[in-house]
Amino acid sequence: MTFAQDPTKLAISVVVAVLALGIYKVLRIGRRKPGMPPGPPTLPVLGNFHQIPSSGLYAQFREWAKEYGPIYSLMFGSSSVIVLTDRKAIHELLDKKGAIYSDRPPSYVGGLLTQGDHIALEQMDPVWREKRRVISHNFSPKNLDEKHFKVQEAEAAVLMNDLLTQPDNFFNSVRRYTASVASALAFGHRGPTFDSFWGHCVYDVMDRWTEAMEAGANPPVDEYPILKLIPKRFAYWKRRAIAAGVVFDSVWGKARKIVDDRRAKGDKRDCIIDHLLDEYNAKGWPMSQHAFNNLVGEVVEGAADTTAAQLLTLILAFATHPEVQTKARKQIDALCGPDRVPRFSDFKDLPYVNQVIKEGLRWRPVAVTGLPHRVRQDDNYNGFFIPKDSTIFLAVWAIHHTEGLYPDEDTYNPDRFEGYARLANDYAGMSDYTQRDHYTYGAGRRLCPGVHLAERNMWRIAARILWGFNVEEPIDPETGKVVHLDTHRYNPGILQAPLPFKVRITPRSEQHAETMRKELDGALDFLKAWR
Repeated sequence: MTFAQDPTKLAISVVVAVLALGIYKVLRIGRRKPGMPPGPPTLPVLGNFHQIPSSGLYAQFREWAKEYGPIYSLMFGSSSVIVLTDRKAIHELLDKKGAIYSDRPPSYVGGLLTQGDHIALEQMDPVWREKRRVISHNFSPKNLDEKHFKVQEAEAAVLMNDLLTQPDNFFNSVRRYTASVASALAFGHRGPTFDSFWGHCVYDVMDRWTEAMEAGANPPVDEYPILKLIPKRFAYWKRRAIAAGVVFDSVWGKARKIVDDRRAKGDKRDCIIDHLLDEYNAKGWPMSQHAFNNLVGEVVEGAADTTAAQLLTLILAFATHPEVQTKARKQIDALCGPDRVPRFSDFKDLPYVNQVIKEGLRWRPVAVTGLPHRVRQDDNYNGFFIPKDSTIFLAVWAIHHTEGLYPDEDTYNPDRFEGYARLANDYAGMSDYTQRDHYTYGAGRRLCPGVHLAERNMWRIAARILWGFNVEEPIDPETGKVVHLDTHRYNPGILQAPLPFKVRITPRSEQHAETMRKELDGALDFLKAWR
């Protein structure tokens, strides 16, 4: 009897065939598409997800690069991930093909946290372009060097006196400085102390951000959407993101209310939010109120948290490398002496300070994995197929710790940047990718729009600390011996900073200290406008 004559056998055969086809397709989930860059072996369905560490993905990126080459791929289910640790590939793809390589991959966790309103996660849509315009315009070199520098210089004078009078509190003093500068420029209010709202609120936000958004800290919910159905009570990662979102909205909502209350009393200030409120109220709103609150908050996030982390890295480096302080002072003392602090107008005459900063950004970058890009269409590079919607990682830490590119890569050595006399943005825009200094600010159209502010903040503070203070490792009060610092002791997360540490900060001379004190009264008087 044939199948056609036996309907039961025919039905069973069809079911078996369908099941076999389904099993075959399921088992192919997680496989690389033909022509993709090589990478670690995959498992059906999982791909490489089982190999992703819950923390420290940035270091694993380097290990895979050693084994599979500077361009390799990972699979998370059916989703493709391309990891770049090759400078030419970064230039050819992210820089030259920015029109298709500048979106962000979907982030369910990011959506829970921000309600989709955050420049770091948004696609290249009109709202994203408006946010970039606002930040790029307000933090352009022209605005910074002709206008905003006054706030930076005044707050720098306050920081120097904080280090002079309470050196043991340097960790929070540095964080207050960057938060206060950013809050004054963005919201029209400064933080006179770390404990004040404007002195610390951004860190309440960013501590939650870096914990919730670290690569590997969440299940692959974007690759396996069924995971979205897990109830909150069974999903710590979901509760964590939602709780972080509550903090975001609470902090930036409170900041907006303070501004609205101030403006209702007729007190308008020369700051970003006041100018935008006047502009949008007159011309129309290009975004929701929630997105607007987040935009001004994002200005502070980008300007405060990462810069504070890099300044603390520099202090750690100064304490563990006294020879760097000695070399820097030969230039600084010849120009300034003890009766004048260095100013940003001295930039071209103090090239070693620029080297010190570049090496800190290379040695211990804040965004260790970078924020991932997404490619809009199928592409090919150097014989490799890059599928549409692939997630693209610019593996910042891995590149910075590539032995052939940066010899003795774990050593802090500013001499490696001798001859790099310009700021990071200039090197990021060069057509010759081999002259790029580092990748801490990203690449392509997603290059950090606050790069000019960050560079100027770091230069001012690094130059002043090197000019005015000796920074040394701590002494054990019981043994009298030096306590050596651990230069690898950083917080986990998508953004990394040194964990609290101790150093000895002392003025180089009484004359240096007196010069700092003389600056303080004028600085505080100027900053009254940002109370």
